[in-house]
Amino acid sequence: MAEVTAAAVKSLREKSGAGMIDCKNALVEANGDETAAMDLLRKKGMAQAGKKAGRVTAEGAVGSYIHMGGKVGVLVEINCESDFVSRGEEFQQLVKDVAMHIAAADPRYTNRTDVPEGDLAKEREILMEQLKNDPKNAGKPEEVLEKIIVGRLNKFYEDNVLADQPFVKDPSKTVGDLVGEKIASIKENISIRRFSRFKMGEGIEKKADDFAAEVASMVG
Repeated sequence: MAEVTAAAVKSLREKSGAGMIDCKNALVEANGDETAAMDLLRKKGMAQAGKKAGRVTAEGAVGSYIHMGGKVGVLVEINCESDFVSRGEEFQQLVKDVAMHIAAADPRYTNRTDVPEGDLAKEREILMEQLKNDPKNAGKPEEVLEKIIVGRLNKFYEDNVLADQPFVKDPSKTVGDLVGEKIASIKENISIRRFSRFKMGEGIEKKADDFAAEVASMVG
């Protein structure tokens, strides 16, 4: 059996629009043959998402999710092509699932393209310093360290980018995979446009009462 590399899975995903897991399974079944794997995805109706990626998504819905008795709240806007689809049960369930995921996973960005270049540069700098300070990496060429950084940046995306995060209800797929599956199923382009997550008290500096001073003022 041919080895299925991450690069092969990525290539098939970009060409088919299908989910990462589906692409990997198709490549395994096709013994690493990308053309045969694409045919398998098409037969299963999973290779349609990529064809719809350029379509305008001007309809959709804004969904919400409240968690922990009102301690965490989420608003998310997900777009599709038609009002008919936006009112459908499958699309509405997707909106609810994504809102719930955001509440649980606390992503910072919607897609990789939303990550500011400054944030990426800072993350690269931190990772490079960590690698150079690790005795195990002593003597390794700069290009080798750069390859390690690329792998660790993927972990950064997985932790912080909504589309790259493992879906909380099924960690075997990412949120991006979930959207791709819905595109194939609903047969319309779907995109997560934006979201906001609110946590009770976030950003407020809570005053620490000086109990001794308070007692002193009462008796003084």
